[in-house]
Amino acid sequence: MFANARAYWQSGKDKFLADLMKFLQIPSISANRELDDISVMQAAQFVVKQLNEIGMQNVKLHTASLLEHPLVTADWLHAGSDKPTVLLYAHFDVQPVDPVHLWKSGPFRPEVRDGKLFARGAADDKGQLFILLKALEGFLKTSGKLPVNIKVLFEGEEESGGEHIARYLKANSAALKADAVLVLDSGMYAPGMPTIATGLRGLICAKVNVQGAAGDLHSGEHGGAAPNAAQGLAEILTALKTPTGRVRIPGFYKQVIAPTKLELASWAKLPFDEEQYCRQELGAPALIGDKRYSVARRRWALPTLEVNGIAGGYAGEGFKTVIPASASANVSMRLVPGMDPEKVAADFVAFVKRVTPPHVRSEVEIISQAPAMVVDTANPYIQAAADAFKQIFNAETVYVRVGGSIPIAADFQAVLGAPVLITGFTLPDCNLHAPNENLDLANFYAGIETIGAYFANVGKMRS
Repeated sequence: MFANARAYWQSGKDKFLADLMKFLQIPSISANRELDDISVMQAAQFVVKQLNEIGMQNVKLHTASLLEHPLVTADWLHAGSDKPTVLLYAHFDVQPVDPVHLWKSGPFRPEVRDGKLFARGAADDKGQLFILLKALEGFLKTSGKLPVNIKVLFEGEEESGGEHIARYLKANSAALKADAVLVLDSGMYAPGMPTIATGLRGLICAKVNVQGAAGDLHSGEHGGAAPNAAQGLAEILTALKTPTGRVRIPGFYKQVIAPTKLELASWAKLPFDEEQYCRQELGAPALIGDKRYSVARRRWALPTLEVNGIAGGYAGEGFKTVIPASASANVSMRLVPGMDPEKVAADFVAFVKRVTPPHVRSEVEIISQAPAMVVDTANPYIQAAADAFKQIFNAETVYVRVGGSIPIAADFQAVLGAPVLITGFTLPDCNLHAPNENLDLANFYAGIETIGAYFANVGKMRS
């Protein structure tokens, strides 16, 4: 079965690429919540059509309200009751494209250059969703069946909260029950180095609003007496962290569970050049953070607090000499295993209140929160993936944590009680969330074969 499917994948590369390029032309930016925005729905309908065409069953498109983006479900459950069931997850929405002028080709005009496919969503996550679709297609078009039972849950708002899928998962946990979950929304640590994520950081998103006077004031007439909301906000933000980046909120690090000795030893063996990372990858003059810990540990296993954006006063063309009456900042915190999002959020609110200068008022709005998660690499479903990587890439898998967050992955673990395999085929230079996002085409094609090999490996197991 696998041999026939592999021949199909190797002969169908041109068509796979053409279909993916059509998919990438749909500007499915989920952050656009206008009621007349239909681009995410168009992407969902494209996925529905693909699932039907390859032979998946019970294909459905789910909408909760006009203000939420759709989900797509499907299944194929005829491998046998003794065969495991794998739930597949990916998302078809994408990040905004600003700044547009930095794109060498249009963000929704896919273009192949130097063996890479450039477009918004090529790497995150339409290209990887397509890897799942084509892996399924190879078996269904050549043998008419799959080696393992499959359920599919694809979403259209991962990049803007994911409230719909979280509710859907809890309400439909019995229908989504699976022996394992495959989340294809990650990447490789380095080219030719298959990678499985052993953990994800959690996330809290908050907005800090500061109010000074009742309205903007003339800086000449009232300067020196009137409170400045932007200045007050700056004082709050600088109170949150030390110059080296350590968060000052009391108890922030108390719940942190340290990585295991095995993890630390594994990370120490990974190829990493701190100077190259700083100067070339980041383009920064220096790194921040507690120098007692490695860069890997700071990125993967320690919590963070970052100011994501600041607004207030006048920042347009020319100059307007006002004292801002209001200002705001978006702040995010990445959490690690052991940290309770609700407690951290409450501690953050209390700390902001404590450090707010007396001449302004502050208010904190918690936008969203999700816990961190870790997985057991000894689980047979994780090892089945490592074996598939070895078969296709002829390389041993490395295990790393991921500094980012995929909130639904923790929900899968908590609600379904199934092992969650988090992996993917993007490379470090794929420009996630940035201009000139890209997917290495060699990895795209090898990814299809690897996921196919994973299905074949799991199909040899008993549920």
